[in-house]
Amino acid sequence: MLTLAYDGGDFHGWQLQPELRTVQSCLEQAVRRLVRHQVTVIGCSRTDAGVHALGYVANFFTATPIPATGIQRGVGSRLPKDMSLIRAEEVPLTFHATRSALSKLYRYRVHNTRGRPVETLSQRYTYHLWQPLDLNAMRAAAEFLIGTHDFTSFASPGNDRETNVRTIHRFDIYRHGEEVRFDVEGDGFLYKQVRNMVGSLIEVGRGLWTPERVRDDLAACNRQQVGGPTAPARGLCLQWVRYDLPGLPEPDAEMLERARNALPPHGAASTDLTNEE
Repeated sequence: MLTLAYDGGDFHGWQLQPELRTVQSCLEQAVRRLVRHQVTVIGCSRTDAGVHALGYVANFFTATPIPATGIQRGVGSRLPKDMSLIRAEEVPLTFHATRSALSKLYRYRVHNTRGRPVETLSQRYTYHLWQPLDLNAMRAAAEFLIGTHDFTSFASPGNDRETNVRTIHRFDIYRHGEEVRFDVEGDGFLYKQVRNMVGSLIEVGRGLWTPERVRDDLAACNRQQVGGPTAPARGLCLQWVRYDLPGLPEPDAEMLERARNALPPHGAASTDLTNEE
């Protein structure tokens, strides 16, 4: 089991795509170069192009005698500079990064001041919105999204899941300095679901929609006719994934801080892993 952090700005999402740089392709190349056999790395989520992660979880199967500490060092040293391997652990053979997950937490960050953020990191990891946002109105709208629902109205075209029913455990909206943050924890998410939900909530926060509009859109189960705009990918980050594994530490602030510190400032050189050793 691998826990990763990555800057998604220069990736075309997680999943393998021909001729495109993806997180899965870079990770699989690094693992193969260490264990010297073909591997398929299973990811916990198919994050979109431009979406970031501080606690992404993946797993692969190997018979290599290299211990977990050696996997962490060996794979970590072979990753490009915009990825970092935070942890590597042996897990039961029944473990599956997607199916074994109990819940995931995504955070969406909006830089909510009139002036555009001047720091490079703020521009890269937040969505700038100068209009004032009514947090109480957005919180009232988010209440309608909590629970088990059919989220078809918030699933973008391209979603291919067998069912669009998901459970949202909590949806917290709060101000942190110049940012408005949307923290949403659920048992799983549809294609662009979080960004679509945030886009609708922002319409409420700007005073263009009532909170009840979100409730009605959810009930309509029709993305073609309802639903707000899709919030830009750069503001979204997968914070952590929770599993029921003995001895596995809970996601915490210390782990997230290590992940943040592991990624270099934007603009640092990346390692080209196109050609394997």
